[in-house]
Amino acid sequence: MADKKRFAVVLSGCGVYDGAEIHEATMTMLAIVKNGGEYQIFAPDVEQYHVINHLTGEVMEGEKRNVLVESARIARGNIKPLTEYNPEEFDALVFPGGFGVAKNLSTFAFDGPNCKVIPEVEKAIKDTVTLKKPVGALCIAPAIVAKVLQDIEVTIGNDKATAEAIEAMGAKHIVTTHGNVVVDKKYNVVTTPCYMLDATIMDIFEDANAVISTIFEMIN
Repeated sequence: MADKKRFAVVLSGCGVYDGAEIHEATMTMLAIVKNGGEYQIFAPDVEQYHVINHLTGEVMEGEKRNVLVESARIARGNIKPLTEYNPEEFDALVFPGGFGVAKNLSTFAFDGPNCKVIPEVEKAIKDTVTLKKPVGALCIAPAIVAKVLQDIEVTIGNDKATAEAIEAMGAKHIVTTHGNVVVDKKYNVVTTPCYMLDATIMDIFEDANAVISTIFEMIN
């Protein structure tokens, strides 16, 4: 029996408004296993930009949380700092969405096209692409891949302002809906909208599964 394909999944915290989108993270993991692969979860060991009360939507003033520690909630403790990611040990790299991508992995939420991507995330993307291994990005995560690689085709669905920001970074945005993926053949990057569109949890699984199954076709 062939060895299972190994996926590195990068999280940005725990919770849609200040971290990783939990449905997208979970459905990505499910899709990997359902397609016959296995995963290791990573997150940067950095402080969150801020902490949001997910009941009220308000900032919890004075509270501080760590992205790696919070991501460990979703990973059930089985997680590594992103600095330990070695693309030679994996077949693909995947970024679920959530505002943590735009607040903790980058400054996209605040600076748009002029954002900075944190060094360990930029290195992970560039090192993976250099080895010609696929990168998957869900929801808002294509924006940070676009910032790092620039000359690339991605989708975040049909949000005009976000699409314009992506194009201002030198990338091309393709309008899509649920179940669709955009494949950039130059960089082997696969993207899908997820909760950038109105969605049910079934939509999220179908989108995540579309990304993961497309990556499986690439690496097989």
